[in-house]
Amino acid sequence: MTFADVSAELERAIALGYERRDRNDMAPTIAYFENLLAENPGLPVLIYEVAGAYDTAGEELTAKSLYEEALAAGLSGERLRMCLCQYGSTLRWLGELDRSLEVLEDARIRFPESDAVRIFLALTLNELGRADEAVGVLLGTITAHADSTDLGRYATGLSSLADWYAQGRPGS
Repeated sequence: MTFADVSAELERAIALGYERRDRNDMAPTIAYFENLLAENPGLPVLIYEVAGAYDTAGEELTAKSLYEEALAAGLSGERLRMCLCQYGSTLRWLGELDRSLEVLEDARIRFPESDAVRIFLALTLNELGRADEAVGVLLGTITAHADSTDLGRYATGLSSLADWYAQGRPGS
């Protein structure tokens, strides 16, 4: 995947960071992306990449502040969508469920076709004890791609069920 807001050279450098990443030892990846950011200070894309590296390392508090910095610096396009998903997820892990919901609802408005946004939103809804809404979002996401599953004739009924859950089980 390529992104229009970054030079081809920087895209290659970012891709290299991911190729070398070891999820069991994120220190080298963090250092790599921090180094890229030091060479390109204030670049929202690199602030976001540093945040993601810290997040993968389980350092959610550091990641949270860096996601906020990347957003404030004007992150845009596809990486904005990705950042909102990751930031919302990090907030969920930190127990900031209401803020996670706000971020992911905003992401859903900005990126209405994004399955990733809907999945992270469903996780937050579930953590908030809103399981029916979470199931509704998940069913809606799955049935939107019924042609690439074996749902077949069940898709229409499941799509209606998704709406029913999302509306709070009306009539029950």
